[in-house]
Amino acid sequence: MQQKYNPHVIEREAQKYWEKSAAFRAAESPDKPKYYCLSMFPYPSGKLHMGHVRNYTIGDVLTRYYRMKGYNVLQPMGWDAFGLPAENAAMANGVPPARWTYDNIVDMKKQLASLGFAIDWSRELATCRPEYYRWNQWLFLRMLEKGLVYKKTGVVNWDPVDQTVLANEQVIDGRGSGWPERVKTMQANWIGKSFGVRFAFPYELPAGSNLPSPSGRGAGGEGGASEAQAPDKGLLWVFTTRADTIMGVTFCAVAAEHALAARAARDNAKLTAFVEECRRCSVTEADLATMEKKGMPTGLTVTHPLTGEPVPVWVGNYVLMAYGEGAVMGVPGHDQRDFDFATRQRLPIKPVIKPRGGALELPLKAAHLEYGVCFNSGQYDGLDYEQAVDTIAADLQAKGLGEKQVLYRLRDWGISRQRYWGTPIPIIHCDHCGDVPVPDGDLPVVLPEDCVPDGTGNPLAKREDFLKCKCPKCGKPARRETDTMDTFVDSSWYYLRYACPDNGGHMVDERVQYWLPVDQYIGGIEHAILHLLYSRFWTKVMRDLGLVTLEEPFTNLLTQGMVLNEIYSRRSESGRIAYYNPAEVEVTQDDRGSRNAVLRADGQPVDFGGLGTMSKSKNNGVDPQELIDHYGADIARFFMMFTSPPEDTLVWSDAGVEGAARYLRRLWTFAWRFSKTATKSSDALRGAALPKELAGVRREVHAVLKQANYDIRRHQFNTVASAAMKILNALERAPETGPARNAVAHEGLGILLRLLSPITPHVSHHLWRELGFGKDVLAAPWPEPDPSALIEEEIELVVQVNGRKRGDVRVPRDADSKAIETIVLADPAVRKFVNGQPVKKVVVVPGRLVNVVV
Repeated sequence: MQQKYNPHVIEREAQKYWEKSAAFRAAESPDKPKYYCLSMFPYPSGKLHMGHVRNYTIGDVLTRYYRMKGYNVLQPMGWDAFGLPAENAAMANGVPPARWTYDNIVDMKKQLASLGFAIDWSRELATCRPEYYRWNQWLFLRMLEKGLVYKKTGVVNWDPVDQTVLANEQVIDGRGSGWPERVKTMQANWIGKSFGVRFAFPYELPAGSNLPSPSGRGAGGEGGASEAQAPDKGLLWVFTTRADTIMGVTFCAVAAEHALAARAARDNAKLTAFVEECRRCSVTEADLATMEKKGMPTGLTVTHPLTGEPVPVWVGNYVLMAYGEGAVMGVPGHDQRDFDFATRQRLPIKPVIKPRGGALELPLKAAHLEYGVCFNSGQYDGLDYEQAVDTIAADLQAKGLGEKQVLYRLRDWGISRQRYWGTPIPIIHCDHCGDVPVPDGDLPVVLPEDCVPDGTGNPLAKREDFLKCKCPKCGKPARRETDTMDTFVDSSWYYLRYACPDNGGHMVDERVQYWLPVDQYIGGIEHAILHLLYSRFWTKVMRDLGLVTLEEPFTNLLTQGMVLNEIYSRRSESGRIAYYNPAEVEVTQDDRGSRNAVLRADGQPVDFGGLGTMSKSKNNGVDPQELIDHYGADIARFFMMFTSPPEDTLVWSDAGVEGAARYLRRLWTFAWRFSKTATKSSDALRGAALPKELAGVRREVHAVLKQANYDIRRHQFNTVASAAMKILNALERAPETGPARNAVAHEGLGILLRLLSPITPHVSHHLWRELGFGKDVLAAPWPEPDPSALIEEEIELVVQVNGRKRGDVRVPRDADSKAIETIVLADPAVRKFVNGQPVKKVVVVPGRLVNVVV
């Protein structure tokens, strides 16, 4: 064994061993429990970032741990390879997105391999390859057959820069952008299951008003084209979860796209302009919550379904056509948004709910939101919430104007995108037959990989060799659909394909039944409403189609925290801000503790902007490859796991990285010295009792191991890494010579290397072999504490004098109460506080404390 720790040499050797032995190739094994560990697959941008390193190291720690626990473990990897970044890079570099993507995959795979991850590369997939996305197309067609896919025109989020549609969940600041109880709450809120009442306000328009029929339910019937004519009499439908407040309605507001808004704007130029302004506004709920609530009267009224009073109709910029009915009832007395709107527009505010057993302070200074009892509500006065809702719903139903209903705020997922680098939608447009599905036998519809986008639109629209085809029904000339699928389709089922990536004839097979669901899924909290929700939806669709039997795709979810670093910048005279990498900045502190930061290049001051997520825009990232090249993969991995719990943010620290390096060098040095001893076994632990000092060392090793085993099950990898440091500290304190010492060191090293193996696999692999423990540490069983080692010959008791703690004493474990009393009364600290006073009695609580009463 060489004396100096050389991480690059031992890491290459370990990786060659794993590759040659196919150490991480998984196969179905019914005689073993399975463990499927999956980290969200990366977009092949070309380089790993520290977030990737942290994410995949967490997964690798779990993969290796469960393997050593006797599980049949699968950890696959692939590439979420379609998307706009590739198109933008292609335009910037003048190369096809395919070439850019495949080159990046090669580079990033090398980086992942250099970190020693226990990945089964035989299952590698890329979503941009036809053998993968053909099944996107195949499932699309099955969903089309079941009525789960349809085509319609609707209000969308248009990204003016990237020239494509975005789903509402994908819009941040009006542009495209990329979240265990917390995630469930977020998804539940997004799905938004609401119990309420759907009811209608009748209206009667002037004769011949030619009102366009609203799409959806209501007086216009089911569906209906936007050009259809509605009768002069109609119903304005709304949904509310607070039907108990219906008697407080003072206005109704409709979306800009609503039929009543269109009718009113026909002869009103100001209203027409306002409607157009509303149409251009964001339709995301985050924006709606903060935007100024504007409105304009339509001049139309509807009739209150219970009182018969006229209710004015307004157009509101905060009402969305896609949510519910495209209209809301305005109850400013009990909805803060309505209160603000009514106050701004000087509309009446009518309170109708008061606290149970109390009065309502009037006039209202804000909306009264709490549940209570009805007042000022005619026949409903005195009813509580449930009574009022039931009675009002029954009255509305008797009039044919409403009923109880469950509503979801989740809307249908629009998946078509006006871009090139994505899965082609398998539809053919025929002038004679309309929209015709591509036959299964013609799948996949292959995306040309030699297109170079130029920013003028989807290049597929200019590719005659792609566009031109024959109609599968009539055989006449036709053209292919040029829209491609949202890339979230690609990532909504990839975890299933890993189970059977070599099946060219079926989307999934029986191996899914063995491996799925994923036992541990790892990824960022930012994916809670996007990818995770879509994946659950996709799994349930495939279940309903008989393709899989599982109900949910992921049993456990770990959302790792962000990696943070310091931010430094300087503002130029022109106002432009330049960001500098922390490695370029020298930081000192003055006598008062104030931070002084200067750029090393020119010695001039820079501003400290606090801590922020590592990003290109703030220039505060650390290149993982540079870290690996300098320190090695194990040091990078140890730092990532030791610095903070996986679900917390991790603050980057160069000193922390150097501390990890020092620890592994110490480990190597201790192992090298131990390798020079004549005997390397634990035999001396059997039989004769150990000297007191060595017994203490062994006891500490096993006590720390016991806690570490508890922590690793809770995913507290930082305390597991800390436990490894404590074990080395204990072993270093042991006496230097003798068979008993060697036995304790041999056992302790065997425990330590196995404990470290998931975190620092290369050095653990090498030392395990060099010290003669075995051929492969991965094949060794996970260490468990020896109960006999944890037994202490002495125990520590708290000592009290008259009920107040005055110290601690150590007594033989098997000492009786009389012996304990003798030891305590002879203790100098106790004698000091007794101070010669007569002792009335000594109370011994076995194993815990002794109280001396004077």
